[in-house]
Amino acid sequence: MPKIKSAKKALRQSIKRQKRNLEKKNNIRITKKNYLKAIEANNKEEALQKLSQVYKALDKAQKTKIIKKNKANRLKSKLAKKLPASNK
Repeated sequence: MPKIKSAKKALRQSIKRQKRNLEKKNNIRITKKNYLKAIEANNKEEALQKLSQVYKALDKAQKTKIIKKNKANRLKSKLAKKLPASNK
């Protein structure tokens, strides 16, 4: 455990940021899962809405550098390809 006042504060900040980052990563995982469930159920309108939510979560994570830019783009592309052809 840190003894110096500034080190204690840095530890508190680090823990707070870690929780926030983990929350955003979990949000991506959950929205992606919901999107894939909507595709599996052949619910095209819901799938489009869920895809939009996934894009939003990925863009926010990319903006705050939780995930890298290319990873976000790669995931968006991969998920868009799963959308049924009649919806494109």
